[in-house]
Formats: sequence, structure tokens, C-alpha cells
Amino acid sequence: MQHVFTGQLLKSRGGAVLVGAAAALVAAILLVVYLRSYRSSVSSGTRAMTVLVAKSLIPKGTSGKLIASEGLYQVTTVPKSELKASALSDPASLHGTIAADDIYPGQQLTAEDFAPAATGGLSSGLSGSERAIAVTVDGEHGLIGQVRAGDHVDVYVAVGGSAGPLLKLLAADVPVLVAPGTGSGSNAVLEVAAGQVPRFALAADYARVWLVLRPLVGATKTPPTSISLPALVAAQAQAG
Repeated sequence: MQHVFTGQLLKSRGGAVLVGAAAALVAAILLVVYLRSYRSSVSSGTRAMTVLVAKSLIPKGTSGKLIASEGLYQVTTVPKSELKASALSDPASLHGTIAADDIYPGQQLTAEDFAPAATGGLSSGLSGSERAIAVTVDGEHGLIGQVRAGDHVDVYVAVGGSAGPLLKLLAADVPVLVAPGTGSGSNAVLEVAAGQVPRFALAADYARVWLVLRPLVGATKTPPTSISLPALVAAQAQAG
């Protein structure tokens, strides 16, 4: 019965117009839905996204610390459609990393461009004027077994002189990169400024080195004092 009615409707001029109008309405609805979806996808693809981009060549092995301190990157925006997978947008994500390969100017920084800093050795943790130097200490003077990598120490040296032995501060608040081992005559690797290297090298060869452990937090400034053996004896005599 329904087929007969439909056939009669189509045979009439008004019925044909009605069916055509319905088809046009359906087509218009589908077109509107498509256009909205297309505009949404276009809008999403052009939306600005934050990303870190290399300002200059970043050689393989460069530490994230150096990249940040030297300003080797810039924070910029790119359309979402141009954003690389795993692109980095937070400078904090560079901490504790090294460049796994050369990164060229204008290149987006991605997670795949970096590796954990531990794989890069001591040099990956140094930047600018920072240097690593080894000094030989013994258990009595080097706090062997007590000093750990990451601690900070005050370094004193004992030297001989015409007025007798002299103990003086060589440097304060020195980061320990590698703690001394448990054997006699072990090396502690310290982070020093480039200008301090000659003094540390000379002290390591010709003087006795003391490591004095500092508090992890809240340490006060160490005064640059020195004392000779005669001065120490005189002070003790006055105290007694």
C-alpha cells in the first residue's frame, strides 16, 4: 500500500517537487555538517602552539644546563599542523639532559633530541667557566665515606713556610662531582671555576688538602681565614 502511495505521489507534479525539496534539505544539512567539521579541522591545524626552537647550532653532547644558561633556544609559536611530535615547550624539560645529536638553528627541540645527562660523563654537567679537577685526599682529611656526590665542601690547604705550617682556606662552597673512594690516597672530583684550576692543581701536588662538609641548606658564608702553627700555639696559650 505504501509503495502504491509513493508511486502515485511521484507521478504527480506536486509530489515530485516535495520529494526534491526533501532531498535538497537533506543535502543542505549534510553540507552544513561537513563545512563545520572542515572549519573545525582547519582552525585546529592553524592554532598557535608553544615550542622551543634552537637559536644556533647545539652540538651533540651539549648539556641542557648549558643550553639554558647560554640562551641557545628561544620560545616561539608555530601552527599546530607544523608542530613536531614530542616537541618540547617547557625549558625545565632540558634539565638533566644532553643533546643526543647535533641540533641546527631553527630546529624544533623534541624529546628524541636529548638523552639523560648521565650518559654524557662529567663534561655534560659543566657549562661556561666551570671545570672539573681531581684532588687526592685521605680518610682523615677528605671525610672519605661521609662526602657524597652533590655535596658542597670548603677546601683548606696546609702548607709549610718560614714561620711554620700554615692552614688557609683555598675555596668555599665547592660542589663535589665525584666522592673520594674508600682507599688511601683517593681522588675527589670537584667543580671549580676556570681561574681556580692552577691553585687547586698546585695544592693537590704540594699541599695537604682538607675537605670540610657544608650543610645541605642554610650554610653561612665561610670567612677567608688562615692560621699558622705559631699563631695557633699562642692562641692556645692565651686561652689556657
